[in-house]
Amino acid sequence: MLSRRLIRIKAFKTLFAYEGSGSDNVAAAEKSLLESCEKVKDLCYLMLNIADPLVRVAEEKIAAGMRKFHPTEEELHPNMKFVRNRFAQMLSDDPEFGRICQKRGLVWGEYEPFVKHVYNSLITKEYYLNYMASGEDSLEEDCRLFSCIFQDEFEDNPELLSILEDMSILWIDDLDYVLNTIIALVDDTPRRGRIVHPSTFLKEDDKEFALRLFSESAAHYDEYFELISQHLDNWKSDRIVATDATLIVMGLTEAVTFPTIPVKVTINEYVEISKYYSTPNSRIFVNGILDKLIQEKVASGEIVKLGRGLVD
Repeated sequence: MLSRRLIRIKAFKTLFAYEGSGSDNVAAAEKSLLESCEKVKDLCYLMLNIADPLVRVAEEKIAAGMRKFHPTEEELHPNMKFVRNRFAQMLSDDPEFGRICQKRGLVWGEYEPFVKHVYNSLITKEYYLNYMASGEDSLEEDCRLFSCIFQDEFEDNPELLSILEDMSILWIDDLDYVLNTIIALVDDTPRRGRIVHPSTFLKEDDKEFALRLFSESAAHYDEYFELISQHLDNWKSDRIVATDATLIVMGLTEAVTFPTIPVKVTINEYVEISKYYSTPNSRIFVNGILDKLIQEKVASGEIVKLGRGLVD
């Protein structure tokens, strides 16, 4: 599930906290790194698990209308399309999905008012109204609706952000990535005919990449920080932004440690991360210093890349 960029971000945050704490317990930091990766998958399960509560809210509204002393014609003959949505039903009928959500507390029972707010917003949207009025009746259409819901209802939602902050401080930065992952999963469901459970890592070697990137960066932090200091013009090392130093150390570590990752990819990745987690001028600083240090280590033979086009 986690992209290499998100793995780099998780490792960066862990290394930044580790160096700032003065701790020398690498094993504990590695455990924290893996837990932060696992929490991304948990957030994915939590957000997927809102589908069934949304349907339950619709069912309750239909039942309440039919119980009225003088129900309207619409209340007597309600449109049941949403409550029969196949995508939501697939999640509800999946025992493994339900077991994981219950075991890890990834449920919405405590936040029923939020679920109702989402439903009340949803039913005013054009894509929902078109769905309910459509004569189409297919898994593809049911999935398209939930793809729109995940795209439209949760991004920049202050109530959701407040809930996630209470549940896990790690989730605020992960939400956009998780929503995009869910949308891709929903869109792919008709082709597969089933819902694929998210896994923490996309590839088998991604876990090793995360742990090795962190551990090697921690082991060489002081050495590489000294190299950074030697390349500062009229700038004292104690004035380096800590996030910049951490990103450069990690970029240099990645270039040295992983021979199959192109140098351009490494530099671009850490420059991009600096745009979101450091100062406005950090991308220029990180790009310049990291490029110099990598080129020096290429020239000295400390960085060896396997395959054409991996250095330039």
